[in-house]
Amino acid sequence: MKARVIITLKSGVLDPQGQAIEGALKGLGFGGVEGARQGKVIDLTLAETDADAARATIAAMCDKLLANTVIENYTIDILG
Repeated sequence: MKARVIITLKSGVLDPQGQAIEGALKGLGFGGVEGARQGKVIDLTLAETDADAARATIAAMCDKLLANTVIENYTIDILG
């Protein structure tokens, strides 16, 4: 089973990388950019065949390692 985890900073958490991306885009002439936030995507392949069990396992992975839940949110997409 394949799954995708999307990890983003919580609202209100400063994002210096996002600010750098925004500045660079504006410097390249993309003046319509009013904000940028940086995150990460993790694609996983699991032996699990039950989607609910896979989601629970991935949530445990996120809580223990993949995401800093103090400052980050995560979403889990089961891809099949």
